[in-house]
Amino acid sequence: MPAIERACDKITERMMNGGRLIYMGAGTSGRLGVMDAVECPPTFGVSSELISGIIAGGYDRMVSAAEGAEDQGATGIQDLAAKKLRPQDTVFGISAAGNAAYVADALEYARQQGCLTVGLTCNQGSRLERESNISIVTDTGPEAITGSTRMKAGSAHKMVLNMISTCVMVKLGNVYQNLMINLRPTNIKLKNRMISIVCEIKGCDETMAVQLLEENNWSIRRAVEE
Repeated sequence: MPAIERACDKITERMMNGGRLIYMGAGTSGRLGVMDAVECPPTFGVSSELISGIIAGGYDRMVSAAEGAEDQGATGIQDLAAKKLRPQDTVFGISAAGNAAYVADALEYARQQGCLTVGLTCNQGSRLERESNISIVTDTGPEAITGSTRMKAGSAHKMVLNMISTCVMVKLGNVYQNLMINLRPTNIKLKNRMISIVCEIKGCDETMAVQLLEENNWSIRRAVEE
């Protein structure tokens, strides 16, 4: 999809100049944005400030619904303003129907601050599309249960967000070939994965990989440069 490719290029360009990626959504859309954001630090070794998510109603809404929060446009602006936007930032709005005031009003505000705005929706001609410099529309058609956008729409949007963040992280140099070289040794599984990656890159055995990692404070990048 050309819009996804264009969004990746523009977001990367802004991040190279100190920009951040901020997801915004309400309900399921907000949860998807927060989930994609929180997966980036452990996967790519980046700061949680570089990619973050804002959900209508606050983080408590990750585990309990507050459907009316999507209609509170002024609150969306307030929540986004708290991020102290910079012109090089990207604000990425997510709304299946494309008309959630919480998201659309925030995107309008972000454009006024000079930010890049990207909208992800399932409906052509929505307000979210109008407020976006780049609009990504996934026409998933009617849901199996009418009105339940967490199904086809939510699944499609999760895939798009994965593509966006992965593409941007690759372009920023946070992977080597298809290997996660910025992993952090926060548990046994990740330590073992780091050892395997060093083995693959260096062509060495596990004993040597562990030695290289320990000598370099468990940094894959430094370990494989030796």
